[in-house]
Amino acid sequence: MNCCVDSAQILKTAGVASDGDVVRAEELLGLARPLGDGLYQSDFIVPAVHCAGCISTIERGIAKLHGVTNVRVNLSLKRASITWNRGETSPDQLEKGLKELGFESHPFDYEDLGREEDAIGRQLLIALGVSGFAAMNIMLLSVSVWSGADKATTQLFHLISGIIAAPTILYAGRPFYASAWSALRAGRMNMDVPISLAVSLAFTFSLVESLRGAQHAYFDAAVCLLFFLLIGRNLDHMMRRRARGAIERLQGLTTKGALVVGRDGSVNYTAIDAIEPGMRIRITAGERVPVDGKLLSGLADFDRSIVTGESEPATLKAGDAVEAGTVNLTGAVDILVSKAAEQSFIAEVMKLMEAAEGGRSRYIQIADRMARIYSPLVHVLALIAFVGWMIHTGGDWRQGIFAAIAVLIVTCPCALALAVPVVHVVAATRLFKAGILMKDGSALERMAEADMVLFDKTGTLTDGKPSVAGASGTDNAISRAAALAAHSTHPASRAIASYTMPNAAAFEAINEQAGFGIEAKMDGVLARLGKPKWVSELNPSIDDIIDCQARVAFADANGVVATFNLSETPREDAAHAIVGLTAQGLDLEMLSGDAEQPVRKLAETLGIPAYSAANTPQSKVARIEALAAEGQRPLMVGDGLNDAAALTAGHVSMAPASASEIGRLAADFVFTRDRLTAIPKAHLIAKRAASLVKQNFVLCVLYNGLAIPLAMMGYVTPLVAALCMSGSSIVVIANSMRLNFGAPYEDRVENAPLPVKSSTTASGGIPVWRTA
Repeated sequence: MNCCVDSAQILKTAGVASDGDVVRAEELLGLARPLGDGLYQSDFIVPAVHCAGCISTIERGIAKLHGVTNVRVNLSLKRASITWNRGETSPDQLEKGLKELGFESHPFDYEDLGREEDAIGRQLLIALGVSGFAAMNIMLLSVSVWSGADKATTQLFHLISGIIAAPTILYAGRPFYASAWSALRAGRMNMDVPISLAVSLAFTFSLVESLRGAQHAYFDAAVCLLFFLLIGRNLDHMMRRRARGAIERLQGLTTKGALVVGRDGSVNYTAIDAIEPGMRIRITAGERVPVDGKLLSGLADFDRSIVTGESEPATLKAGDAVEAGTVNLTGAVDILVSKAAEQSFIAEVMKLMEAAEGGRSRYIQIADRMARIYSPLVHVLALIAFVGWMIHTGGDWRQGIFAAIAVLIVTCPCALALAVPVVHVVAATRLFKAGILMKDGSALERMAEADMVLFDKTGTLTDGKPSVAGASGTDNAISRAAALAAHSTHPASRAIASYTMPNAAAFEAINEQAGFGIEAKMDGVLARLGKPKWVSELNPSIDDIIDCQARVAFADANGVVATFNLSETPREDAAHAIVGLTAQGLDLEMLSGDAEQPVRKLAETLGIPAYSAANTPQSKVARIEALAAEGQRPLMVGDGLNDAAALTAGHVSMAPASASEIGRLAADFVFTRDRLTAIPKAHLIAKRAASLVKQNFVLCVLYNGLAIPLAMMGYVTPLVAALCMSGSSIVVIANSMRLNFGAPYEDRVENAPLPVKSSTTASGGIPVWRTA
């Protein structure tokens, strides 16, 4: 329990809060997550959400509330995430708003979600069993009727069937009736309204026919309709549970708390929510790390497979980062907490997984619009069928109702509601298994549309660990450059800092400029370390730095100069990634801030046909905008702070987990394993997902285009309509699950034939590549 809830309880006990509203408001406020600038996010479980229409109703309805800035509903998690302004509204008003829309809700919690979903699953399964048992018995009675029983026996069997059907419909039909009543009470329609109406009409029609001694009644159709509808609802529930599987497994990797070491050496168990950055926690052997931090001392082996995908234990030393969810394999170690639980690696991964369904891609927007007009349209079509049959038969209302019931049932939009989210959730799970996290479904769609790839060089195509191959300048200049380099975390700076013993100089006013380098003052003299052209701006007398072939230069306003040549090693799997992307028909280009020579050498080594050097963050963005103006859709891959703008500008973007925090936030996809083959894998999966989404839409259109006219013409009975409706949902789900079948995507990339070195080399000793 957090402090806000405690204070609310104190108020209640003291009698300050005379009713429960104040207490509830305090409790919900304590559970809200502050976002800054007066904005908060509240997450609610909304159990009644089960279709695109529900999502559209909640998002449009809550967005109209004063103070609400954003609303997103996750169908699989049944979660409504609402961003609101504390100065204009409160979370209890949001809860009331959901209730007014016909949706009961309560604060989101994974354990509560699991319990509720288990309870709903049991209820649906019991309802399915009850309806199935009743349907079998009514069908047996129907056999006697249809076989030619006399009038008295027929009427008796009809009445017995009605006696069986009445409680069955009331019990097994509760999921549909409760949902329909909540919607109608809130003044809206949903997909369960026509379903409930169809079942009620079928039962009432059959009861009237039985009481008047008619030869035929349709209790079997009414109960079997419920039976098949419940089959579809159970399958839908199980599918969503499976879709949540990856998130639930991640949730299982979290812990409830940890042993916190106090300043006096005392060790106390502390709840996870109370653990803050700067605390020292103790992790025993076999225990999972609850939050991100750094190892304080010694060596320890950790299972980091959740981060790297590698089963081999990693040996970490003091100062190394330790992620939440990893397992300590050796003795007890102490870790300095660097992030709160809600910002940990596990939490970040879970948020990305949850967002897979929440993105508003073009296809989801189409499904939302179609679901919005569903209820009015289906009732109009049912009315047209009824009136048309009344006219055609000269007033036979029985046939008109029969056709109207079939139309109400056969047009259920379950398949349409599932067409996009299922594919996105399956794709997110598939990507996660490959070590790739996507932020939302729209990113998946944009990844499938990408027709070229733009690479950063350092840290992306290379291992990001350059070393100094040579330096020129006086010992004093080189030493001062190393001293300034020690104030930067850039890979090139780290290489220079470790190249020689740094000067004991004390720098001040240190400023690092993304894409250029670092500058500072020592004894009032400005010094720079970075790109030669930028460094040469300090003093006109050192303009010759511009023409040097060195990758990094150092100079101060007094003319002290040093230059450094750095060498880098391409990533081990960079060639696999390039071959995989080329095989997929993607154009390749390298945009680097490095000097011409190393950029050209790496491009020719890896087989990248186009490249440009000495790029600034602005020039990278300009290049991306120019390509977009030409109609191309570039995928930008980068890792540094200077790539953040380019990652945002790209049609879609990817960054490794080792990228800067700003880079990871700007990217649409993050790959957690240190392998560039994640890029062609992601593109393959996205292309396949886009194809399946289109197939699902085609299936939905074909189904409705065929089923609705047949139902209106009287060729579809209510029972057959129920079978068709459930069958359409099953077909869409099965088609979406095909994303998990076939040859593993990893194999297509990892086993792609690599180019091999020719016996000859290009000028300058650069290898020429040919296909094996």
